[in-house]
Parts: sequence; structure tokens; C-alpha cells
Amino acid sequence: MRDEPSRAEPAIRVAGIAKSFRGHLGIGSTRAVDGLDFEVRRGEVFGLLGPNGAGKTTTLKMLLGLLRPDRGTVSLLGRSPDDPRARARLGFLPENPYFYDYLTAAEFLDFYARLRGIPRAARARCVEATLTRVGLGDRRGTRLGKLSKGMVQRLGLAQAIQHEPELIILDEPMSGLDPIGRRDVRDLILALAGEGRTILFSSHILSDAEMLCDRVAILQQGRLRWSGELQGLVSGHVRWFEVSIQGAAPSALPGERVSVMGEQTLLRVADVAELTALLSQAQQAGLQVLSIWPRRDTLEDLFLRELGADRPARSA
Repeated sequence: MRDEPSRAEPAIRVAGIAKSFRGHLGIGSTRAVDGLDFEVRRGEVFGLLGPNGAGKTTTLKMLLGLLRPDRGTVSLLGRSPDDPRARARLGFLPENPYFYDYLTAAEFLDFYARLRGIPRAARARCVEATLTRVGLGDRRGTRLGKLSKGMVQRLGLAQAIQHEPELIILDEPMSGLDPIGRRDVRDLILALAGEGRTILFSSHILSDAEMLCDRVAILQQGRLRWSGELQGLVSGHVRWFEVSIQGAAPSALPGERVSVMGEQTLLRVADVAELTALLSQAQQAGLQVLSIWPRRDTLEDLFLRELGADRPARSA
């Protein structure tokens, strides 16, 4: 009998996978994923980012064994995606799941619990506990057709986690949600991460990825453009300072004028030395400093910079 994979083994390992699809009537082909390599460490939140058509969903389908790569290899928790022992420890939420509108929230989760093989005696407790966990305990008897999209998305996430999976894969979990729905799903992902679970999700909503992820990979046209840790990269180095001043600002003030609205002036200064000089002169002139904003690199800056450059992928 094969030994259990080491805990040092990455939760997901992708090595050189590629996938093409035949064109209409079998004429030509389209390369959806082209030589992709990345790893997801155990216990981290990993974002697979890219514009629509970048190959994110195709990549996830190959991770799940729903598609077979033309070349390359994939492992989940140290095993093949086809291995039932790996699948039993996996939770998945597709981008556009189809749920039966006539089922109640409790019936829906009971159905998935039966598919998961959860014993009959434990199912009712499991369903109740999971509904409470995702904030739908008071909606157990409500039919899915009467739930908001955000509630349905939370219920979809509930079916992915009710068997306490070690690895959770989510395809565009915040897509199409309003701000309240996005916040609810983000809070659930953060709670799961706090329990030490490994989470991989795809997204093109960069603010959500920046808030949630430990590391990200950026795809474009099926190729890896950048991968690495977000900590420090998107919040470390200050590129410049923007200073808002109230009052008749003299032209001799340091910095570049970005905008002027009445007696309110927004200036940009390059570094701390220029900022110090600006604040000193503003005080001498009797001006009121309304705000100082250090402008740092964001994930959006990185995303646009990498996708705008036609060069090989690099890691941080």
C-alpha cells in the first residue's frame, strides 16, 4: 500500500501543463493553456488571476480531473486528481453552478451530504452546522429560487466545505455579486483560511485578491506572466506622496500640482525630503493640510504592468 504523501508536499503542484481545443468543425485549434507551472503551499490562500479568456477555468478543470492536459502533470495533496483519496479531501465551487430552485437550503445541503457519503445519523447535524456557519441558519426552509444571488453563492460555498475538506478550489467566487455579497464570501474565505485550510481561487477582481491572497499567479493567454508573494510587494515601497492642502497655495510650494478645486490643492511630492519641505512651507503660509496619502504599488499596478509587457514569466 502506498504511503501517505508527506505534509511537506505542496497542496497543488502543476508542472508544464498545456491544453488546446479544436476549432469549429474541427478546423484549427486554440491553445487555452500553454506550459503552466506553479505550486500552492499547504495552508495558504492562492489567487489565480487574469482577464477573461486567460485560461483560469481551463486550468482549474485540469486540476480537478475534469479535463486531461495535453501534456504536463498535476498533483493534488500528493496524488493524481483521479485518486479518490485526493478527491475526498477536496471541496469545489464552479463559477456558474446550477442549483435546483425547488429545493430548500437544508434539502440542498442534505443532498450533497449524501453524495459525500456522510452517514444518515450525522447528516442533519452537519446540515444545520454548515448553514449556521455560512450565515443561513434562518433560511434552512427557504427555497433556493427565493434566495438572493449572494445567499446562493454562500450556499454553494457551504456544499464545498460541509465535509471539512483540506483543500478548497473556487472558480470566480465573487463574480456578479453586489458589495454585500462579495463581503460575505470574502469573510467566509478568511474564516476558512484562519482554520488552516488551503484555498485556491480564480478571479479577475483584483481588490478581493489583494485582500485575501498570500501569493498569486497572473495568467495571460494561457501563459504564466508573474507569480509570487503579495506581502511587501503591494504595500511596501512608497512611490510618491499625495498631499491635499486647503487655502491659497503659493506657486513656490514644493511638489507637482495634480489638481486645484477652489482653495483646495492636491500636490504630488517625490519623497520624504520633499514632503517635509512642503509641510514646513505650508505651515509658514498658514495653510491647512487636509490629508497625506502615501502612494504604494497595488496589485492592480502589478497586474497591468505585467499584462502590458510581452516577456517571459518571472517570480518574486
